[in-house]
Amino acid sequence: MNPFIRVATLVCVAVALSACGNLHKRETLEFGGDAAAWKAHRQSVEPIVSWTLQGKLGMRSPEQSGSGTLLWLQQRESYDIRLSGPLGRGATQIVGTPAGVTLEIAGREPMHAATAEDLLEEQIGWRLPVEHLLWWVRGLPAPDSPSRLQLDIESRLARLQQSGWTIEYSRYQDVDGIELPQRMQLAGHDILLTLIITQWDPELSE
Repeated sequence: MNPFIRVATLVCVAVALSACGNLHKRETLEFGGDAAAWKAHRQSVEPIVSWTLQGKLGMRSPEQSGSGTLLWLQQRESYDIRLSGPLGRGATQIVGTPAGVTLEIAGREPMHAATAEDLLEEQIGWRLPVEHLLWWVRGLPAPDSPSRLQLDIESRLARLQQSGWTIEYSRYQDVDGIELPQRMQLAGHDILLTLIITQWDPELSE
């Protein structure tokens, strides 16, 4: 083998192995950014397991469309998500704990189920991967299923494909030195969601 080609091949292999070492085993980096910088960014965000965020939510599906406000309280494995407006049903609250999920829609009796996904699909007709949203809203792929990543020039997520959904991140904001999403769009299962986060209040795990 030509010595130059051999050296070039070894360099390419070394670079590829280095990139793989900076990705979780279920992540595939399609293009953009730097794998090592992505790993550093991911490690700065992963310790955020509790937060309060506020924002505006827009929704479009074949049956309905609308917009409203979002308040999301996360305390480790428990969450309290409050929506106003976009479901066309007034105030809606989703409370999840390891024991199960409760959905409350204004004017109706509370409903309970083991998972938020089943409850929302049954009562509202949305198939939303709430457990994955806990990761996506932080600009991270969920670790329990394969994902395809595209990074921006700052090595943050620009586009994520996972579990039948495509998430595009068009804007980030600096929150206490950590880059967190400010504007994101989620498309999947005939639903298009646009989330603009107006306030982040994250808490780092100890």
